[in-house]
Amino acid sequence: MIRRNRLAILILGLGITPQFGLAEVQAQDFYQGKTIRVIVATTPGGGFDAYSRMLTRHMGKYIPGHPTFVVENMPGAAFLIGTNFLYRQAKPDGLTLGNWIGTLVLHQVMGRAGIEFDARRFEYIGAPVKNHDTCVMSRASGIDSAQKWMNSPTPVKMGATPPGSTPFDNAAVLKDALGLPMQIVSGYKGTAEIRLAVDSGEVAGLCGLAWASTKVTWRKQLESGDVKVVLQNTAAAHPELPDVPLAISLAKNDAGRKLIQLALHDVGAITYLYSFPPGTPKDRVQIFRRAFQATLKDADFVAEAKKGNFELDPVAGEELEKIVNGFFKADPATVNRLRELLK
Repeated sequence: MIRRNRLAILILGLGITPQFGLAEVQAQDFYQGKTIRVIVATTPGGGFDAYSRMLTRHMGKYIPGHPTFVVENMPGAAFLIGTNFLYRQAKPDGLTLGNWIGTLVLHQVMGRAGIEFDARRFEYIGAPVKNHDTCVMSRASGIDSAQKWMNSPTPVKMGATPPGSTPFDNAAVLKDALGLPMQIVSGYKGTAEIRLAVDSGEVAGLCGLAWASTKVTWRKQLESGDVKVVLQNTAAAHPELPDVPLAISLAKNDAGRKLIQLALHDVGAITYLYSFPPGTPKDRVQIFRRAFQATLKDADFVAEAKKGNFELDPVAGEELEKIVNGFFKADPATVNRLRELLK
């Protein structure tokens, strides 16, 4: 009787339907006093880290039992160390959530060495934003437009993290599909380090940085004109970048357009994803999916995002699951070409 009364009160208090009532009660019993560990598979200071820290400041209020959150950065091998850890070592108990990069799904399809996971088995929670990918150049580089870049008599140095990460992969795809004169300087641990390299003149710029992240982490340089977006690697122009050309419109041929579609456009929808390890109880997955969506609509969260100039264009966990599975049905010729470019 006591448990029935508690259940009825919780259902009314949370505004949930009876079929989810028992799961919510069980979740409250489980999550009460617990800490959720969020593994961000890259360095502090970049877009992934910034979104994760903002989300975790608000998400606890939408999970029964109101657990606390702690963000832990686990960089290395272009997101691979943290992602492999999530798949192979993290307990599937709903207490370890991973924030990793969707590019790795494509790399699994291509058979990249070092991948110790099957992306189809993760339990996807959601993504806060679709990746509106850009290429950014410093004023000191002298490259202030895509056309000037294409006409450069010498290769332009572009900073990148190792193969398997967005900065390297996107630069390599664009170099091939557009015929851009480019020297990819990889080995940086994260985009925060690349930004410092651009600011110091060590490299001219970088590709593979979302506009949502660019305008937050490079706000002062954009306002002063010290950096400029010269290329958009998406299917449609961003409203804030109406005069910046789309990469696909500059592709040399149909093969190049297919490369851009698969490696840049399709990956963009799953770039900033969050998932639990395989085997996480389904009721806890559903609770987090609902909490994730509720957080993205939370007034305080939205106000913080707006103040920090963060974009919000969420993808639900169910949709992420469908997109991930779709990568395993990609055109074999395009996958083979990518394999050659990114090996």
